Amino acid sequence: MDATPVWLMRQAGRYLPEYRKLREEAGSFLDLCQNPELACEVTLQPLRRFDLDAAILFSDILTVPEAMGLGLHFVAGEGPHFAHPVRTPGAIDRLVMPDIEEELGYVPAAVRLIRRELDGKTPLIGFAGSPWTLATYMVEGGPSKNYQHIKALMFNAPDALHRLLDLLARATAAYLNAQIAAGAQAVQIFDTWGGVLSPANYRAFSLAYMEKIVAQLEPGPDGAVPTILFTKGGGPWLEDIAATGTSAIGLDWTIDIDDAAARVGDRVALQGNADPAILFARPERIRAEVRDILDRFGDRPGHVFNLGHGVTPQVEPDHVAALVDAVHEFSAR
Repeated sequence: MDATPVWLMRQAGRYLPEYRKLREEAGSFLDLCQNPELACEVTLQPLRRFDLDAAILFSDILTVPEAMGLGLHFVAGEGPHFAHPVRTPGAIDRLVMPDIEEELGYVPAAVRLIRRELDGKTPLIGFAGSPWTLATYMVEGGPSKNYQHIKALMFNAPDALHRLLDLLARATAAYLNAQIAAGAQAVQIFDTWGGVLSPANYRAFSLAYMEKIVAQLEPGPDGAVPTILFTKGGGPWLEDIAATGTSAIGLDWTIDIDDAAARVGDRVALQGNADPAILFARPERIRAEVRDILDRFGDRPGHVFNLGHGVTPQVEPDHVAALVDAVHEFSAR
């Protein structure tokens, strides 16, 4: 490319007025996710506004546990909740691997539609949640501040938690392979809650299962598909993440990108890593932040510009445009 490529986590969704209108018409967030035509439309919305270098599939990380029958629903102001949290070894052992085509077929269907609409102009990224992050929601029953139930399970019944994580790793690998077969040209694993673990527990309960997924991914119609592992709070473990066989590491904003690049060398590409809150700043301050990150990365190969987490709902779309345009302007070669 003649400039650093840029896409944004959660670039499709809540901050766009056209998304909010479509969400209202759809009836619910899950209805939006489970309708391939509507998911395709949401995926394409930001590409009509901004000069983005990739599309990211519009879906949710909790589609896999939802397909396991845990009663996923969304509470206004609180986020996702499960009607039937999984908190005991017995409840874990009763879980069944979902049939990807039967129960999650709406996702590869959306991928096929999006690829057709993109018509080769923009690559499409698929994604899934990490086993640890999915397990955290499944065991807690929803968002958590202290991770009481999942960590109690980890310390009191580690074998049961490993069984749950192994099931989720196999289901997630199959889910991503279905996206790849449908046409996803790269995939990202979102490990939202890996950073709440100690180093030893991160390696045992989060990273090991992401590594298993990477090892199970199959080539797509056009060959091998790049993988991105993103652990929020994962800065202490970059060397371990790089050793999984992933193609790229997504960085949050709590580490300087030049330090990250020095630590992993040319083993992996790096994605990131502006603080998402920079999008609340004035456009000139956004531009300065973009320039600083690009200058820190320098002329090394293998940088994809992104935020260090997702776009938040209150962001002005014009501020997203300022960031995207600045990336291309300052990195033009």
